[in-house]
Amino acid sequence: MTASAQGIEMTQIAARAAEAKGGEDLVALDVSGPLPLVDVFLLVTGRSERNVAAIADEVEEQLLLAGHKRVRREGRNEARWVLLDFGDLVVHVFHEQERVYYGLERLWKDCPTVPLDLPSRVAAGPSAS
Repeated sequence: MTASAQGIEMTQIAARAAEAKGGEDLVALDVSGPLPLVDVFLLVTGRSERNVAAIADEVEEQLLLAGHKRVRREGRNEARWVLLDFGDLVVHVFHEQERVYYGLERLWKDCPTVPLDLPSRVAAGPSAS
């Protein structure tokens, strides 16, 4: 099974919003195989609690503007790991220490990545990772 077109579209919107607020190390994982109710996990790192909160707020706002309803939000008050559930897409915005500690990339290492179409990656050229 692969991520739906809607899940991928939502991922692109969320990734651009996260990057616009300084989100780093963006990784999108196609988790539709092991998780039948979710298509994509988007992992984002923020440098501080304030940055994590700003990234999460912008992602939520841009997805809402695009017509996607949030199902659940967790962790906004502490802003160390904010989880935004939009059904097909779940966005995890981590403080850098939590990202390393919880290591979701390791837990979902067998899942394929979803390519992200981001302005910074286009500007950097084909050698950007």
